[in-house]
Amino acid sequence: MSRFRPVDRGTGYLLPPSVDEWLPENHLARFIVEVVENLSTAHLERASMLDVAVQPIIQHALALLVYGYATGVFSSRKIERATYDSLAFRFIAANQHPDHDTLAAFLRRFLNEFSELFVQVLQVACDKLRLLAGNNQSDGGKIHANALAPQRTVLRAH
Repeated sequence: MSRFRPVDRGTGYLLPPSVDEWLPENHLARFIVEVVENLSTAHLERASMLDVAVQPIIQHALALLVYGYATGVFSSRKIERATYDSLAFRFIAANQHPDHDTLAAFLRRFLNEFSELFVQVLQVACDKLRLLAGNNQSDGGKIHANALAPQRTVLRAH
């Protein structure tokens, strides 16, 4: 008796699936969206000179770029493609697919501000890791260590 389930890709959903339900709770994409939503982007909003409410648009582009850079995806074309292929990028993009030209233009226009905001995201991540690790700080003391020995401790963020 086989333990394999039959594959049925033709059966539709009664309700459309939620990308939010498919991404694990402690995923990096969720963290980046949360941090970017709490960043102050008022200076970018003023500089954009658009008549629409641009805060969600700016946060959307920032989160996609930050997650892309954090995971080694630097090309705006690859980020656009990832919004189709990657669940994490799709979550950040809210199931939309921004054009690569839009992302590249945003990055060109706000490169200095993006760099500053990316550093802020990294600072928040470092602070959170310190909290999770119990805020252990070095007192400057020296300890004997063997760099050739395999590492046995792994810090995991929850």
